Amino acid sequence: MVKKQLIMEKALELFAKQGFEATSVQQITEHCGISKGAFYLSFKSKDELITALIDDFMMQITSDIDYLVRNTKNEYLLYEFYYAIFHAFHKHSDFANVLLKEQSHTFNKELILKIQYYEKGIENAILLMIERLYGDGVKDTKYDLIYCIKGFMNTYTQLFVFYTVPLDLKLLTESLVEKTTLLAKHTTVPFVTQELRQMFKQPMNEDVTKEQILEIITQKTGEMEESIEKESLILLKQQLLESTLSPAIVKGLLENIRNHPHCKWISYLLRRYFEF
Repeated sequence: MVKKQLIMEKALELFAKQGFEATSVQQITEHCGISKGAFYLSFKSKDELITALIDDFMMQITSDIDYLVRNTKNEYLLYEFYYAIFHAFHKHSDFANVLLKEQSHTFNKELILKIQYYEKGIENAILLMIERLYGDGVKDTKYDLIYCIKGFMNTYTQLFVFYTVPLDLKLLTESLVEKTTLLAKHTTVPFVTQELRQMFKQPMNEDVTKEQILEIITQKTGEMEESIEKESLILLKQQLLESTLSPAIVKGLLENIRNHPHCKWISYLLRRYFEF
């Protein structure tokens, strides 16, 4: 697991400098100080490595945003949402840089669909946030608001990626909260209806089954060292197989694993499964 993480970190350094296409497996192995054989024990190809990087990046953001939307008080929610988004992109600026610059012309169809899958999860969190904050007042315009908020996220992120504009995170967040609130309160002409939104659905199953979650948990517990997170994950697996714990205990176990790097996505899937 340590070697796999090393490869991902070192490869990302090269991708940020040279791009995906211009970086070879040979360059990655030299940068890591390992053999090609050691590389192929962790990843079957460079494409699989890129997919793992995308998974890691998008899983963290999707899981964090979903948790934030479900657990932040309404009066702070919009601010915390924008702050978390741009803080994450700033923290992982190397990967965000490569992702934004190259996804349109480098990734194959499978990778594009994977990104769209995670974006759908973020969209669902945004919709939940809009409904919580504005209720029936945006019944006809809430889908337009989703795309306005996504537009703010994408456009302002590009300022830091393509033009290296200095990031004043507090000012940016306050500015976008004001803009979003004005749109929510004063937009009256909808364009994106629920029917139109159905046309945007991707040909990918959004629902992860209990069996798939169990398989992911089995894989992750096999990779983890003994810890409170691993113990919590084992108990959550047992809860999936036979429901014996109270909702309060399940929530506590989910909280135990939420910030572990190997458990973020599992915690997201389990929150959806248990409807927390």
